[in-house]
Amino acid sequence: MKQLGSILLEDGLVTQDQLMDAIDEQQKRGQSLGRTLVEIGLISESQLVRALAAQVDMEYVELADFPVDRVAVAMVPDSVCRRHTALPIQIDGPLLKVAMSNPGNVVAVDDMRQITKMEILPVVAAYDDVLTAIDRYCRSDSELKDLQGEIDDVEDVDLSNMGAVIEDDAPIVRFVNLLITQAVQDRASDIHIEPQEKEMRVRYRIDGVLHEMQTAPKSVQNGVISRIKIMSDIDIAERRKPQDGRLSVNHQGRKIDLRVATLPTVWGEKVVMRILDNSTATMDLEDLGLREHNRVLYEEAYSKPYGMILVTGPTGSGKSTTLYATLNQVARPEINVITVEDPVEYRIPGINQVQVNPKAGLTFASALRSILRADPDVVLLGEIRDGETAQIAIEAALTGHLVLSTLHTNDAPSAITRLIEMDIEPFLVGSAVDCVVAQRLARRLCTNCREEYTPTIPELKRFSWTEDMEMPQLFKPTGCSRCSNTGYRGRLALHEIMPVNEEIERLAVARASSAEVARAAFAAGMQTLLEDGWEKAQEGLTSVEELLRVVK
Repeated sequence: MKQLGSILLEDGLVTQDQLMDAIDEQQKRGQSLGRTLVEIGLISESQLVRALAAQVDMEYVELADFPVDRVAVAMVPDSVCRRHTALPIQIDGPLLKVAMSNPGNVVAVDDMRQITKMEILPVVAAYDDVLTAIDRYCRSDSELKDLQGEIDDVEDVDLSNMGAVIEDDAPIVRFVNLLITQAVQDRASDIHIEPQEKEMRVRYRIDGVLHEMQTAPKSVQNGVISRIKIMSDIDIAERRKPQDGRLSVNHQGRKIDLRVATLPTVWGEKVVMRILDNSTATMDLEDLGLREHNRVLYEEAYSKPYGMILVTGPTGSGKSTTLYATLNQVARPEINVITVEDPVEYRIPGINQVQVNPKAGLTFASALRSILRADPDVVLLGEIRDGETAQIAIEAALTGHLVLSTLHTNDAPSAITRLIEMDIEPFLVGSAVDCVVAQRLARRLCTNCREEYTPTIPELKRFSWTEDMEMPQLFKPTGCSRCSNTGYRGRLALHEIMPVNEEIERLAVARASSAEVARAAFAAGMQTLLEDGWEKAQEGLTSVEELLRVVK
């Protein structure tokens, strides 16, 4: 059997000097050579696994690129795959090829041989890759199909008393749990449960785009919706008006919060569950992907002790994430931070968060008026919805408070005119607002399968490119198993940051149009959303098609 070091040298992964240094380091650490090489950064985990497979003369597979046979996957139960961290990936005549992180696990081989009645051919794959593949391929689809037959029997249950009669292993409960588990594994931000005329459709929003995942029989509809209402503490007897609620589930040891909204439609109640990723509440500004030019401008704004910072954009453009990241930057034990939100999506330790309650008379305006008497230093206002709220927020910014809020406008310059249209005195707008950030979210190209290409001249001219400029190399989506053949994985923010300088303040007082404000902002060096996106496209972070989809 070849030595590991010899294999790595032959593959050109390390030099002789690097190998000798690693052997010295291995002796100091008292661990294996392979683990030492990974920890000191000379090789990756997958390169180590590949070399170890070669050492024992076994096949190594890169599961992200391997065409996994779903028929093979279905031959072994999900629970067995997870217990042994092993996944059937291909049927080869009488052999069943199984990807394993530990191919020496004879118990796993025996279990799968007994279940499938086939000879098992173990192949080697990285541990994390096997786990990811199990999450991707050991879907609950087959279990959902099995459940549908059982669910038909639940149809006659008195749904008004469902909380008392339903059990943890009931088909409806398992169905809802599977829907949520699948969504979390797929990195979905929203789950849409939509009644149709003859069926119930389930869609997930992944990276900002809706994907239809499955359909279920119409008979499932009332039971599923009632179960979600029970979990969310929503009145299950009320089906005529929209309702809101919240629920929490545990997924692989971490707590996942979901915000639930119901909406009556002609075919029944539609339910949308927003999956709240609590990591958002602990994000830093570095995680937002601000380019250096924009980062400096934004840092100057939030470093001031008072004034107003507005983040604008459509629903789902990451405005709240930016505000929370800013809050994490400015919050310190010696200052008092209070937020007013509808609803409070993320709980942040050490910060006073107020949930508006219009039924009890606690609106944005009344809450803001009250908290200004609670000695705040920084106020986060979830949204400026009306003139009264805007007026109080402006006054707070002028009386020594740092006010962070959101506004629905298409670009940064329009925020100034929008506030004036809310009957705020123009001179107050110009004095109070320090900075406006317009934001969009674009899908991030999958780094595993993105493909470099040379763009055409018409394509480039959309971005103010001229023929005397250097021809850029761009990237386009291809699609692989790692990104579910979409070509994209994750999202990134595009920014347009407009500091309010003296000229913009003068234009605000003069009730100038947003076009005039925009010209002054460009003259001061503001980059548009399209320009920021173009720079990120040239870095290979996103594609031109995606950029044009989100920035019109």
